[in-house]
Amino acid sequence: MSNNKEVILTPTGLKKLEDELEYLKSTKRREVAERIKIAISYGDISENSEYEDAKNEQAFVEGRILTLEKMLRNATVIDEGEIDKGVVNIGCTVVLKDLEYDEELQYSIVGSAESNPNDSKISNESPVGKAILGKPIGSEVEVIVPAGTIKYRIMSIE
Repeated sequence: MSNNKEVILTPTGLKKLEDELEYLKSTKRREVAERIKIAISYGDISENSEYEDAKNEQAFVEGRILTLEKMLRNATVIDEGEIDKGVVNIGCTVVLKDLEYDEELQYSIVGSAESNPNDSKISNESPVGKAILGKPIGSEVEVIVPAGTIKYRIMSIE
């Protein structure tokens, strides 16, 4: 099994990851290096919490850079012009009706690297994403979640 999992991104998601990588490489690395330099100037680094914090931050930044570079290497960008709006696909915005509570919810379906439920962006790998992918308007789906089963109707696809 390969460690190079395909990362599905929208053009917006690609830009966001590229911008984060650029920021980490150009700005954040310098800031952390300066923190380390200042901490070293305080003297004995064996009991220097400033130095430890800066080194930990450096490790985090370098790890995130490696993660972003790997994600971008394995990225597949969705061409929003080629999305079939007749069924739910990655890159679509979907309005779902919760059939139990009679509430409408709007979600953008994105790859897992872009998902942010607080921003109404759900992953194609999430339970709701899996349940509605490939379904046309009017379809009713059942989604099994830890609290039980939720029933939705797909009201619109954009």
